[in-house]
Amino acid sequence: MDIITIIKAIILGMVEGLTEFAPVSSTGHMIIVDDTWLKSQEFLGKYAANTFKVVIQLGSILAAVVVFKDRFIDLLGLRGRHRDGQPRLKLTQVIVGLIPAGVLGVLLENYIDEHLFSTATVLIGLVLGALLMIVADVLAKKKPEAQTVDQITYKQAIIVGLFQCLSLWPGFSRSGSTISGGVLSGMSHKAAADFTFIMAVPIMAGASGLSLLKNWQYVTAADIPFFIAGFISAFIFALISIRFFLKLINKIRLVPFAVYRIVLALLIYIVYF
Repeated sequence: MDIITIIKAIILGMVEGLTEFAPVSSTGHMIIVDDTWLKSQEFLGKYAANTFKVVIQLGSILAAVVVFKDRFIDLLGLRGRHRDGQPRLKLTQVIVGLIPAGVLGVLLENYIDEHLFSTATVLIGLVLGALLMIVADVLAKKKPEAQTVDQITYKQAIIVGLFQCLSLWPGFSRSGSTISGGVLSGMSHKAAADFTFIMAVPIMAGASGLSLLKNWQYVTAADIPFFIAGFISAFIFALISIRFFLKLINKIRLVPFAVYRIVLALLIYIVYF
């Protein structure tokens, strides 16, 4: 495998890492960059290329685990309260948020894979997701009921879980839909983002793990350097992206990302259609 191919892996990992946790749709960016420019299927084959995208997504998941490691230690330890007696985010709240998209994703997996992964459907998702984010910012409460992730209720967790179902449409964005749902349910932007990223780890790990088991047989030994380069690239850039995003989200909110999505959709439409 030549150096140009490795560079392509690094670029795809970078795109995945920078966009996985920002509300701009990592799936949408991957489809657009790969299908219209890098074309990984031409040198990996269809199934190996799909497996590669799963592997680099695991790199992004690992970055989220690193950033929220203390939080996951608390959740897995089932510690429901701080030592000072204040409420603490519970594992059951995370599970409640995962159920709607988890169930719907299993039921619609084949349909989504066969019919929704295209540049055209991504453009639709980019625009509709952007409109949802604008609405969320316009209707956001000046004094959210849940300023931190530890203050969210089970009702809010369910609402976020329902909004996460929208992300099954490529281009809609998991973080865009769930942060919007959180804000509309009375969370601060930071609390909604924290809850979104925490929820993303188990649902992405589960989906990626199943996909990896189904398609790993199509990967050859020659492909391994490509996979490793993409994984490391996704991990590094996701680590940067998460830390940067969490520092800014309460200040800039969602509208700037929505504007970016609409401009991107228009440019892609002009260039490719």
